[in-house]
Amino acid sequence: MHLLRRGDSGPGVVEIRAMLRGFGLLPKEGSNSDARPGTATEAHYDLDVEHAVRAFQQRRGLITDGIVGPATYRALREAGWTLGDRMLALMISSPMSGDDVVTLQERLLELGYDVGRPGGVFDEQTEQGLRGFQRDYGLVPDGVCGPQTLRALRQLGRKVTGGRPGLLREQELLRRAGPRMRGKRIVIDPGHGGTDRGVTVAGVTEADLMWDLARRLVGRMSATGMEALLSRREDSCPPEAERAAFANTTGADLVLSLHTDANHSMQAQGLATFHFGNGSGATSTVGEALAGLIQRELLIRTSMLDCGTQPRTWELLRLTRMPTVRVEVGYLTHLGDRRKLLDPAFRDIVAEGILVGVKRLYLLGQDDQPTGTFTFSDVLAREISRNEARAI
Repeated sequence: MHLLRRGDSGPGVVEIRAMLRGFGLLPKEGSNSDARPGTATEAHYDLDVEHAVRAFQQRRGLITDGIVGPATYRALREAGWTLGDRMLALMISSPMSGDDVVTLQERLLELGYDVGRPGGVFDEQTEQGLRGFQRDYGLVPDGVCGPQTLRALRQLGRKVTGGRPGLLREQELLRRAGPRMRGKRIVIDPGHGGTDRGVTVAGVTEADLMWDLARRLVGRMSATGMEALLSRREDSCPPEAERAAFANTTGADLVLSLHTDANHSMQAQGLATFHFGNGSGATSTVGEALAGLIQRELLIRTSMLDCGTQPRTWELLRLTRMPTVRVEVGYLTHLGDRRKLLDPAFRDIVAEGILVGVKRLYLLGQDDQPTGTFTFSDVLAREISRNEARAI
């Protein structure tokens, strides 16, 4: 769909109003609101609609710009589903998604079935978890969530209590991975690419800068023995869902997505990192930890303004099965940030900071050093000493 924003009119706005009413973000029909179905006011995207959209975006972990683009429209549609409204099953060509899928995934996780992250997409892992539940409960293990399965889900008590099993699984996988970098598979995702140049200011493009940063990061990771894979070619720009599918298919341990930002205000500046989190409790705990480590390393090394570590439900964060972090390195619309990003030595500093953040994640606080004091040489030396110790 095309973007809808304040000042627009048409049937699309009528649909958006109806959705927002259903979520209690706009007055119900018949209230004191001036907007009535079939009226010009009802078809107008006014300030009330913008405020309601912003409130919805804030609730769902989206960018709170008050504009209904593809991501916000998808979230509005998905939020309208509750578990039991429809049968749920694996659809390869067009996966089912919605809040009903989130509820199913969270319920299966509570019962002890591993469906991965409750991202709201009915994927193969969700189907496997559902089949496991159906077998254990004496149902036909067809992987379809219909009336009988729903009845059983409501009747069966929890197998797991007193914690969040998804969180525990992520932490256990991290612990088992060990502190060594060698053998770990990391997908590096340089934003945009091909004909999509991303943010472009004074001839400087986000796609070019992030491609260069990604190559620098890949080189450093490869030197430590990690397997670093790029999510795209230099001349291509796959959609986020395709990038997530690549990471899932390759069995990556982590995904690092690299971007810069822009703002209508030339004063906007700084560094931010993002991890999966839907605002209602579901989060990637390891992703959040890694985002925080990278944020702190880069802040000390670059002296950029701290824009924080935040949860989001963007497709790449939501659809990947492994911890994923998006790094927004400055604003190209800010003169100071742009000057830094144009300096190859600065991009080397950023690459080193991200690598050290990953290393510190796997150290789990053991034999660690204060933030900002680790260097690429330190990481290499530790990897070499560990390899030599294993060879003895």
